[in-house]
Amino acid sequence: MTETETRSRREQLLAIAGGLFAERGFKNTTVRDIADAAGILSGSLYHHFDSKESIVDELLSTFQRDLFATYDRILESTPDTAARIDAIIRASFDAIDQHHNEVAIFQNDAGFLMGFERFAYLREHNRRFRTMWVGLLDEGMRSGALRTDLDPELTYRFIRDTVWVAVRWYRPGGDVPARTVADQYLTILLNGISRKEDHA
Repeated sequence: MTETETRSRREQLLAIAGGLFAERGFKNTTVRDIADAAGILSGSLYHHFDSKESIVDELLSTFQRDLFATYDRILESTPDTAARIDAIIRASFDAIDQHHNEVAIFQNDAGFLMGFERFAYLREHNRRFRTMWVGLLDEGMRSGALRTDLDPELTYRFIRDTVWVAVRWYRPGGDVPARTVADQYLTILLNGISRKEDHA
C-alpha cells in the first residue's frame, strides 16, 4: 500500500469511527465495532491507530485546532465587536455543519474524556472559549455596541449552550442550510423575538 493509499485509508477509518462515536458515544463503541463497520479485522485497525483513544484524540484535536485558528483569524480581522460576534457565530454553525461528528462527540463525551490527562487540551480550549466570549461581551458593553445591563458570564453561557446544542437536531445536507440557521440565530440573539412596537 502506497503512502497516499495509507493516508486515504486512515482518513476513511477516522470518518467511520467518528460516525460511530457520534451516534453511539465513545464509551459504547468498541474497536471491533469500528473494524466491523470498516470491513476489516480488529487487528488491522491497529496498523493505523494504537487505540480508540488515539482515534478520538485525532478527531477532536484536529477539529479544535482548526476551529480556534478560524476564531483567531476573525478576531484579528476587525476591531468591530458586532462584526466579530457575527462572524464567530457563523463560524460555529459552519463547524456544526462541516464537522458534525466531531461536534457531537465533544458535546456527548468531552466531560468523560477530560478526566484523562491526554485530553487536557479540551479543558484548556474550554477556558480559551470562555475568555474569548466574555472578553467580546465586555468589550461590546464598554463600546456601546451591546446593552450595558448584560451579565457577561451568563450571556456567554446562554450563547455557548444554544449554539452548540444545535448539533442534536441540525443535519448537514438537510432542508435548512447552516447559513440560514446562523441568520435566524443572529436575528433572535441581537434583535429578540418581540415586535419593536410592543416596547414603545
